[in-house]
Amino acid sequence: MPSPAVRREQKLPLAEAARHAERAGLDLVAHRDAPAGEPSLDPAVAVAAVAAATDHITVVSGAYAPALLPPPRAAEQIASLQYVADGRLVLGVGTGGGRARWAAAGVPYEERGRRTDAALRLLPRLLAGDREPPLPEPTNHAPELIPTTPMPPIWINGNTRTAIRRAARLGDGWYPTLTPPAEVAAGTVHLAELAAAFTRPTPTVTVGTLGALGTSPDLPTRTELAAALATTHGTTPERCAEVPVTGSTREAAEHLHNYCGAGVSRVLMTFAGGDWRHQVELLAEVRELLR
Repeated sequence: MPSPAVRREQKLPLAEAARHAERAGLDLVAHRDAPAGEPSLDPAVAVAAVAAATDHITVVSGAYAPALLPPPRAAEQIASLQYVADGRLVLGVGTGGGRARWAAAGVPYEERGRRTDAALRLLPRLLAGDREPPLPEPTNHAPELIPTTPMPPIWINGNTRTAIRRAARLGDGWYPTLTPPAEVAAGTVHLAELAAAFTRPTPTVTVGTLGALGTSPDLPTRTELAAALATTHGTTPERCAEVPVTGSTREAAEHLHNYCGAGVSRVLMTFAGGDWRHQVELLAEVRELLR
């Protein structure tokens, strides 16, 4: 979904953006936290607004952190989102954000991984109606009478070996972002090996990438986007060179085909330039070329 800055500049309400993506024929839309230092919306509020404005498109919360909430409160929130979305919700679960974010929630930064794993084990039981599961930490938030609902699919966000292991053990999908195809391919092999060791089905793979579709000279080039990514993430432009998706719809489809060969079944794209509505329409054309 467009950032607050894009929505303001292009006079694009969140609900209208969601409906436009659905009408264009996309399979899913996602809301992610904004980069540090930029204004952002509460993910649950944004996802609820998108779900209420649409009918059939899958709605992804791209960076949900259940460990920031007491498990009963997280279960309430997820059940409510599932209800509003009529079962179309997917949770992209991560442990990102700086120390200040976790400190504000009273969660020691070093504990975020362990608490995330504990939450992922506990939440399906709470959503299924179990009101007396053992809680990993003392809490004064008693489980409420929430609608029982299946746990939505969980995509584990991140490209580290820890994230891949978490996806294999506790997730339905692995969701690396801004990761070159070769690294995704290697991660997919490791994911399958771990899932087999845990006697679980191999999770699906969805990749998050950055793009500016079309041939207008006003759009950023792949080289420019790779340089910006390298600066933001403290790496080299060479490592980021294969991440941005640019050019005509056919060129974009050819580029994304590299991810398909790496075992990726879905792509979520953040637009880095151009009119957001038109970018959605071009992405829908790319989708058709990849079918």
